[in-house]
Formats: sequence, C-alpha cells, structure tokens
Amino acid sequence: MTVTKPQAESAQNERVGKIISEGRKERPGGWGALFLVLVTGVLTWASFTPLDFGALGWICLVPVLFLVRIENRTHWMYRIVYFGAFLFWIATLQWMRYGDPLMYFGLLALSLYLAVYLPLFLALTRYAVQRFHTPLFIAAPIFWVGLEYLRAYAFTGFSWYYIGHTQHNWIEIVQISDLVGAYGVSFLVVMANAAIVQSVPPLWMNWLHLERPNEQNREVDVNLRPQMIGVTVSLILVIAALGYGFLRRSQSEFTVGPRVSLIQGNYVASLKSDRDQWGEIYRTHDYLTGLSVPYQPDLIIWPEAMFRYPMFEYDQSLSDEALDELHPMIRMEDWKSTGTQKTLEGTADKTDAALIIGVNVYEAKIDQYFTFNSAAFVEPSKGVTDRYDKIHRVPFGEYIPLKESLPFIRALSPARGDFGIDAGKSIHVFEYKDWRFLPMICFEDTVPHLVRGMVKSASKGEQEQVDVLVNLTNDGWFHGSSELDQHLITSAFRSIETRTPTVRAVNTGISAIIDGDGVVRDPEQFIDLDSKLADEPPRKSIRDPQTGKFHRQLNCALVADVPLDDRTSFYVRFGDWFAALCLIACVAVTIQKFARRETPAE
Repeated sequence: MTVTKPQAESAQNERVGKIISEGRKERPGGWGALFLVLVTGVLTWASFTPLDFGALGWICLVPVLFLVRIENRTHWMYRIVYFGAFLFWIATLQWMRYGDPLMYFGLLALSLYLAVYLPLFLALTRYAVQRFHTPLFIAAPIFWVGLEYLRAYAFTGFSWYYIGHTQHNWIEIVQISDLVGAYGVSFLVVMANAAIVQSVPPLWMNWLHLERPNEQNREVDVNLRPQMIGVTVSLILVIAALGYGFLRRSQSEFTVGPRVSLIQGNYVASLKSDRDQWGEIYRTHDYLTGLSVPYQPDLIIWPEAMFRYPMFEYDQSLSDEALDELHPMIRMEDWKSTGTQKTLEGTADKTDAALIIGVNVYEAKIDQYFTFNSAAFVEPSKGVTDRYDKIHRVPFGEYIPLKESLPFIRALSPARGDFGIDAGKSIHVFEYKDWRFLPMICFEDTVPHLVRGMVKSASKGEQEQVDVLVNLTNDGWFHGSSELDQHLITSAFRSIETRTPTVRAVNTGISAIIDGDGVVRDPEQFIDLDSKLADEPPRKSIRDPQTGKFHRQLNCALVADVPLDDRTSFYVRFGDWFAALCLIACVAVTIQKFARRETPAE
C-alpha cells in the first residue's frame, strides 16, 4: 500500500502532537512556581515603602528567577507569575484608593497593566538563557532595565517603584544615577539577584519539584559553567559603583544658595473643591508665610493649587460680549478680575521675597479658553512676572484620555462634569537675583526623562545652569500613606541624575530640601504650626527622632539655605542611552522569539 505525501505529513504531525501532549502531561505542577512567585512578591513589597527594607532588594527576585533555570516550564507558569505580580501591585499601590471611591477601578486597571511586565521579563530571560545560552546574570538585568524603560513611556509612563529605588538609603551606590539614571542602580540589583540564582546548586531546587522526575539532576548548560562567574562580576560592579559614589561625593563642594521657605498646609484633596474651605486654606498658608518672614527667605513656595482662588488671563482683543459667551460659568467681570494678581503682589511686597505659588489659571483666547495647573512667579514691587503651566498631566486625574472616542471611560474616572486641565506648551525658568529656578508640578518630578529634558533645555552653557529644581505637589489625595515617602524617594533620584538640588513644597507633606547627592536635609528652621496652636512642645525636625520616619499631615514651614551644586551630569548630557540599549535588546529577542516556532519548553 502506497502512502501518499499528505498521509505521511498527517502521521508526522500526529506523532509530534503526541510528543508535545506527553511532554505537557509530564510537566511539573505549578505549586512550586506559585510559592516562588509569592515569596518574590512579599520580599519585593517589603523592600519598598512603607517597610522600606532596602537590603531585601538584593535578594527579592531570587525566587522567581529560579523559574528561568528549569528546562521545562511548569503548568500555568506564566499565568501564575502574572497573578503573583498582580497581587504585588495591588498591595503596593493600595494608597490610590484614598483619592476617591472610583479610584478602586484605577487601582485595579493599573495593577492589571503593570502585572504584565514580570511574566514578560521571565519569558525574555528564559528565551535568552535557554535558546542563546546567555548567562543569567547578564540577561536578567538587561531585560529588567529595558522593561523599566518601556514602562517610563508606555501609556504616558509610570516610573514609580523601580527596583533601584529600594537603595535610596545607600547614598554611595545610587550616585551612578548621574551616569545612566536610576536604571543603573536597577541593573546592579537585578544582576546580584541573578548571580545568586546562577550559583545555587541544582540539587537545592529539587524539593520544589520544579523539574520532571527524569530531569531533576539536569541543568541548563550555562548554569554549570562556572557558577561563580556571575557573583564575581556582580561584586566587581558593585564595588566599582561604590568607588564612583565615594569619589563623586568627595567632589561636591556645596555652596550657600537662596534661602527658601517651604509652606506646607494639611488639607486632604477632597477639600480642594469645597469653596467654604478656600478661605481657611488661604489663611493657614498666609499665616505660615508670615511666621517664616523673620528668617528672611529669598523665596517662598506654596504647594500645588494651594492658592485656591483662580487667576484669570484674557486676550485683550476680545470684546465683553465674546468674553461673556466663552465659558458658561465665567462671566466677563471674572475674566477681567485681577484680584488674585493683586493679592499675590501684596504678599510678595509684605514679605520682601519672591514667591512661587501653585494656582489654577483660566486663560481666554479667541473662540476658546484654557485651564492650566500653574506655578505663578511673583516678585516684590513687580507682581506676577512669569508662569509655568504643567506639561505632563496625570491621566484620569487631570485629563481623561480617549474620552471623545470612548465615552464610557468617563464613568471610570473620579472626575465629574466638565473636567480636566490643558497641557502647558513649554518649560519656564524663573530668574531671581543670581539664581535660576526650574518649576515642576505634581508628579512631573517622578518622570526621569522629562526632568532630564527640562534641565537640559533650561541650561545655557556652563555659566547658566539651573540652580534649583522646585516641585509643587499636592499629595493630600493619599492621606499620609506610603505614597508620600515613595514620591519623595523618586524625586531624590532626579537630584542625583541632574546634580541639581530640589526643594519640594507639598500639601500634607513630605516637604523637603534635597541636595545634589540625593540626601534629604533637615531645615535650619522647622516651624510647627500645629504644636503652636495646641500649645505643645514644637517638633524640632522633619523626622520623628524615635522612629526616623518623616512627619506628615501637619501644618508647618521649612526654612533653609539651598546647597548649590557645581557638578555636571553625564546623564543630563547624553540621556537614557543605557536603558535604551537594554530596551533594544528586549525588542530584538522578542522579534527572534516570535519569528521561530515556539517549543513547549519555552
């Protein structure tokens, strides 16, 4: 009987199918994988705030990286990894729920999205290690950093909780951020995790039953040759990074800069829209401003949107009738009102100091109007001389993406009615006396490439660098949660990356002065209004002396001379070349993986 070609191919496909089916049946169960993923999740969560056990960052990925070493993946491995990552992000971002009941939907959606990165990292690393025999201690940090870089841009970006941020208290190790950004610290931490995994003997993994019975004593070749190379290379790089950190810190000759007063009120964000509270909010900030005047600040800073009365600007060519018709809730008399400008000018004159104050701005143009979240710059005897309108808006917090094409998205946002602000067009540098201040609003200081680009654009050669980064923030949405700490940590990395000190005025806290090494400094004067009103002994520091934790949710003012930094930054000059190369490697391996037929082991 003659066998035709189609019959032969059918028989061959049937045999291949049986082999694959048998292989899948012999795969180990997923319980061991689940255990490893959950341990990684717990250790990683503990390495960030609120626990902030940064030392765990060097081992937190060890459990999940064992899944790279096994030759055949377990049952449901990638689904288990995704589930574990989702639980981690839900626990880590739980502070989002404080903003509004509907923010539970935002917490869920963001966690579902961010959870994708861990199984993607695992898939890329497994493929590189098992297909190309790339050493684990090289593949893992490259793909991790590449995906962190992708996360900084995808869907407007989310640059929080980089693994390198866990090392913020180890000041020397994080100094390499002025070379390659916080991504360099992440690279070192992940390499150390991978080197530990690569050096573990195969038999130690048997009790987890991660290999098929007939393969439990086998190991991917790359893990047998020689196991300690990764540990050696990792140690060398960590020591080199520490040496660089000590060297760079020894080069810092901080000079006395402008004296600033950071005004911090304590108002949860839900009160922002309550007009009855506007007067109280103004009086508290004005009173704190007055208490700081005896210390003769050069610059007084109020947090984001804490001057609650809006500022109006309009095109002088618009007629009264056109102004009346432009906005249903704003009358012509409102557009022409200069009450806010006059109040700010009066404050600057009384204090004899420049002001940077967070204010909402309505601007009327021909046939359209704009709403901005702004930082107004006010000079004594001159009034409002400049204004920065926030460029990088928070999705669902300051605008609703795709709201025209996907109307149902409005229902998932805590915003109500005619909501949103417009994006500013450009950066502004506020110049006062001999200093140049670069303002940023809200979460803009958490975006590394944005801040780096702003600093580079604002600098005019060696003689006209930005002297101080000024961050105006309202963290009152988050009710004293760990978000306040993590926001401060992320902001500190911007100071290291740009070698520029940062001052932060934050509603509810944590307001701070950060030097060019990323060190949060105690102010020279800490004005504790809450203790004064309660007739209690005042706090002396921004930290609790017993716990070392930052004070939060209080009315206070911080007065200090800003330490100016004359060092330059390689990162500012050349940008994210390192992280971009890592992302290119991710893309290249992804293309290769999908260009060939995937096997069950992968």
